[in-house]
Amino acid sequence: MIIVLVRFLIIALIVYLFYRGIVYLMDPKRKLDDAYEKGAYYFYDDVKNVRKNFFISFKGALFEGEKYLGTTGDAFEVVSIFVWVKDSMKLQGFTRDDFLFLEKEILMNYPEADISWKNPIEKLMNNQ
Repeated sequence: MIIVLVRFLIIALIVYLFYRGIVYLMDPKRKLDDAYEKGAYYFYDDVKNVRKNFFISFKGALFEGEKYLGTTGDAFEVVSIFVWVKDSMKLQGFTRDDFLFLEKEILMNYPEADISWKNPIEKLMNNQ
């Protein structure tokens, strides 16, 4: 009887560890951290929750965006987005085209939104 119980516990432990490994590998926050370390592009957002900010990893910089809900012609949508960089020192080497790419990616998820940038990005975007 004890042998059967021990075998059951071992199988249950293996299943649990396998489940936790899959959850860890599929975690979007972990993917964002990994992309940030590698300097790759990754868009982390919970589109269904307007209260949660989104994060973008791009070329070694981490951007955060705050969403604001408003009304459009016939629905409630995200109408305003305010974006800033976590560490402005990481912006070295960025061009206006990079920020236009980020705007395009944000507008794919929120087509009704007006995007505002925090300084110093705002100065670069308004100069041209």
